[in-house]
Amino acid sequence: MAPVADANPPSPLQLPLSLKSVAFLFEDDTSGPLWFKKDAFSNASFDPEAYISDLRRFVPFETLRAELRDHLGGLKSELVELINRDYADFVNLSTKLVDVDGAVLRMRMPLNELRGKLVSVRDNVNSTLLLLQDGLKRRSDASASRETLELLLDTCHVVSKVEKLLLELQCMPEDGPQPLQIEKNDGFRKVNSNNNLGEDHGASLEEPRSRLLERIASEMNRLKFYVARAQDLPFIQNIQARISTADATLDASLRCCFVGALERQNEVVIVHCLRAYAAIDNSAGAQEAFRSAVVSPFVQRIVLSSSGVAVPQRSDRLEEMFEDIKTHIQTDCLFLLEKAAASNSGLQVFDFLSNSILKEVLSALQTGKPGAFSPGKPKEFLANYRSSLKFLNFLEGFCRSKNEVGSFRASVAYTDFLKQWNLQIYFTLRFQEIAQSLDNSLAGPSATQKDPSKAEENKLGLALSSSITLWECLQRCWQDDVYIDAISDKFLRLSLQLLSRYGTWLAVGLAARKTGDANNHPGGEWALASAPEDFVLLRHDVELLVHVVKRSYTDQVLALLSGSPNNVRVMVRESLFLGPQSLLTMVPDLSDVLIEALTDKCVEVLKQAKGIVATYRMTNRPLPSRHSPYVTSILQPLKTFLEDDRYAHVTNEMHAELIASVSEKITSQYDVLARDMVSMARQTEASLLLLRRGARQRGAGSADTTDNVSDNLSDKICAQLFLDVQEYGRRLAALGITAADLPAYTSLWQCVAPQGMNLTS
Repeated sequence: MAPVADANPPSPLQLPLSLKSVAFLFEDDTSGPLWFKKDAFSNASFDPEAYISDLRRFVPFETLRAELRDHLGGLKSELVELINRDYADFVNLSTKLVDVDGAVLRMRMPLNELRGKLVSVRDNVNSTLLLLQDGLKRRSDASASRETLELLLDTCHVVSKVEKLLLELQCMPEDGPQPLQIEKNDGFRKVNSNNNLGEDHGASLEEPRSRLLERIASEMNRLKFYVARAQDLPFIQNIQARISTADATLDASLRCCFVGALERQNEVVIVHCLRAYAAIDNSAGAQEAFRSAVVSPFVQRIVLSSSGVAVPQRSDRLEEMFEDIKTHIQTDCLFLLEKAAASNSGLQVFDFLSNSILKEVLSALQTGKPGAFSPGKPKEFLANYRSSLKFLNFLEGFCRSKNEVGSFRASVAYTDFLKQWNLQIYFTLRFQEIAQSLDNSLAGPSATQKDPSKAEENKLGLALSSSITLWECLQRCWQDDVYIDAISDKFLRLSLQLLSRYGTWLAVGLAARKTGDANNHPGGEWALASAPEDFVLLRHDVELLVHVVKRSYTDQVLALLSGSPNNVRVMVRESLFLGPQSLLTMVPDLSDVLIEALTDKCVEVLKQAKGIVATYRMTNRPLPSRHSPYVTSILQPLKTFLEDDRYAHVTNEMHAELIASVSEKITSQYDVLARDMVSMARQTEASLLLLRRGARQRGAGSADTTDNVSDNLSDKICAQLFLDVQEYGRRLAALGITAADLPAYTSLWQCVAPQGMNLTS
């Protein structure tokens, strides 16, 4: 087969290689758009849909399709070129494919044989595996059955052994009363052994019993371990009655031996019994036995009588009772507490401190002295509560680490003991007592001054009884016979509430005083009934209270909270600083009440200056030569207040501020009044001048009157006012006020002074 002849028109598949090569030489490979990447089609991870979707975002679909068609045509041309270049090999390809089916059959036969062998081997392996797994399962079941059987045999053996040991224990002779030689050893009596068999007979009987009981307890512990592992088996359920009987017998015998050892105070026997209790995990039994045998007798003897009635010789105060209990604990319980707390004794599981001692004390108090927990008598309640805290601290002294102290405080007995003290009701009673005292003082008809008979109680120097009561209430919150550390936050809040209540009382009174109506401001009646001078005393008290609260009072509170964290102390200090801060905002208003009252009184005297106009208008007096009498009385109300002994609490600073404020207000009123008088006089003169000129023009032959005669009135008034202003300035100087420093006085001087006379001249 030969290539296609050149006679026919050449097609793309039939172009000669030389012509195609020449065509490709002049073809511009970069004529395609930049966005069309031909190399992307050769990528192994090429995704047509993703490729088209990416291009369609910025290339129109028709353009993309045309470009793809052009690329397809180019690929076909390349394929035709490759076929024409290797045309002989392409034609001979089909002639080389001879007997392909036969070769496939020859290859298939050995493969089928190999598959059959592999399937047979797999079946054999599976069957062997199943047999092996079945054998392992039967072996595991047999092992489990054997373990269960061994467990049951061991359980039966231990039960029998326990019963045998208990029978041996019962066959031992009972202890009789034997004389024992005893000595004191760290608060607990210890048996002294000697070679005398008669004297040591009691100890020789107790110790073997205790050792045997310890052995039985260890076996019983092992028995309980076995029973826990096989408790659902019928065999265990069948022997459960024997186990329960043995357990009850052991518990009764162990309790009897332990109680006897406690009564005889045999150290060796007690240790064996405690180890036995620990082995069977029955710490509650040992604690209850110690409570009934040792703790209960002396606690009941102290708190209760033999018949169970409260001992009548003492009241409900617990201090003496706790002291007696402490003494007995030191003598009768110290040894056992030290043994249980020893680091290497293995007896740390026992908590005799809370479950024996504290529990018994609480039970006895609930039965014999229930009134001791009643907050209805706050003084006795507080004394008993503090005695109980001292008792708890005494018990905590037996703890050897912080963990032990934490465990003791987390115990049920400790929690129940603290629950008996209802501190919330106690605080409510104290709150009513303190708050009612302040409310009664603030409910008075007016702001009354202190009682002279109570001058010794008012060491702070407060002026009014309401302020004194507030200070007493603030101190009362933190006094030793009221304050409790556990509710310190409540007393802090009460202190801030007292300050707030006092501030509200002042604010309502000032509002009622300002409006002159107490109906819209309930509780402000006192301000309307109080004298203006009382408000400056209120200001004195407010400033003094704020100063003391921020200093000595805060230090007193922080001293009581010395055990609190630093951040708590910082917050307390900030709250006590912010609490009285609102009182300081009322200081200007308190001063303004007296300033306005004194100013009104002085201005009332000043109004007499209006008579100067009438005096010189109605009479033909000459120019004045001395000041008017009213001037000496203008500042008299202010001087009267300053010299009154009832207001001796007012400090010099407050005096100076008061004088300055009142003087400035009076001088301003004086300036306004003088200018009105001068202006009115000059207007009157101008009117008279017009009338006289009109009369001269209308009536001939009238007397010749010059225009200067009309000027006498304003000149005389200004001259009189000038003399008065000078005297007023001297009066201000007597009070310590430099008149020239007052802008209103300067304005007044310029209004009435003769022309050319300066204030400083």
